[in-house]
Amino acid sequence: MTEAPFSFAPTFMGVPHRTDIGDAKAVVLGIPFDCGTHPQRIGSRLGPSSIREQSLLLRAFNLKTGINPLEALKVVDVGDARVSPGEIEASYAAIEKAVGAIASQRVVPVTLGGDGAIALPEMRALHRVYPDLATIHIDAHTDAYPIDGYNTATAFARAVEEGLVAAECSFQVGMRGSTMVAGVLEYGASLGYNVITLDELLSRGIEDVFKQIHDAVGDRSVYLSFDMDFFDPSVAPGVCTPTWGGATAREGLAVLEACLGLNIVGVNVNTVSPPHDVGGMSALLAATVTLNALHLIARQHQAVEG
Repeated sequence: MTEAPFSFAPTFMGVPHRTDIGDAKAVVLGIPFDCGTHPQRIGSRLGPSSIREQSLLLRAFNLKTGINPLEALKVVDVGDARVSPGEIEASYAAIEKAVGAIASQRVVPVTLGGDGAIALPEMRALHRVYPDLATIHIDAHTDAYPIDGYNTATAFARAVEEGLVAAECSFQVGMRGSTMVAGVLEYGASLGYNVITLDELLSRGIEDVFKQIHDAVGDRSVYLSFDMDFFDPSVAPGVCTPTWGGATAREGLAVLEACLGLNIVGVNVNTVSPPHDVGGMSALLAATVTLNALHLIARQHQAVEG
């Protein structure tokens, strides 16, 4: 046998591994980085490898549309950015360089984290190519806390301060639970973000909330950052900051589907922590989010080309 049927694929869903992007329209990039500052949980640096491993359980064709996004987008996996967990400044530079090399070719980088801090260098790279950038940030936490420094709690605050995103057209969706400091929701709003808590999302309904999002964002370029702790720990226990009262798998995937029609130019699926996972279930759900995001991008390209 030339290939053992039980061997682990070194790439997402077994797509080709190439550093030459070629004619790909979307590229998977691993970012095995965490700040190393969490007081209890270190491990999201192992997220990309776990997501790739669990992606073997997925099948490429979408049940409803019949689209195989891997083929439609000619997806390749370029491996991992050359980061050093815990070394924030050097790793940020490496992430920005890797994402920028993809985005500069007008190819969509789909990254596997890594913790939420990786969003800032990604937005730096994307903004250089897409100066009209807005962000849809799906998370239990705003990651825009009124504190100093560069870490998982400040990525989206620094993004506004650096002028990387149009905050008035950007949305943070799914906030809930406890925080390390007071006034987090108010601070996010003061930065210009439209902050929608999980309670508001579920009471108004996904359709109503995303109509508001689509109306506000329009044709702007969108960076979609999906933190896996948006899901409840009952379906995604292996994340950096598990927060009870979150979305079910069905609700979370419905939120992702509601992004259809946005001009997505970059995607980040982050915060899977394999040492805290149960049977790979969080990584499998993250792989599903990644595949569904690729499906959104494939339909986006199909609509433009059609």
